[in-house]
Amino acid sequence: MRFEFSNVVTCKSALLAAVLCAAPIASTIAWGDADDAKWVAQCVQDNKDEKAAIEVVTKYCTCMNNKMGNNETRSITQWEKTHATERQACDKEAGWR
Repeated sequence: MRFEFSNVVTCKSALLAAVLCAAPIASTIAWGDADDAKWVAQCVQDNKDEKAAIEVVTKYCTCMNNKMGNNETRSITQWEKTHATERQACDKEAGWR
């Protein structure tokens, strides 16, 4: 098996770009607590088959989580079904749909 240097550089560049794009989103989640991170991670998992970049999905899920009350017991995916106004606002904020 032979590796070409240009392929390695391209892969490393793509990985670095993904990390740099995700950093602001991760820092947004970091201001919340572990429970917020759990809800956002579940939302991202629930939307894994959507045709949107992970950064967009994470931004959407974070926005939805921020709109929910701290005592909410439903998942973001469940909550969004009954909160169309909030869903539309987060779609727009995240650049999704």
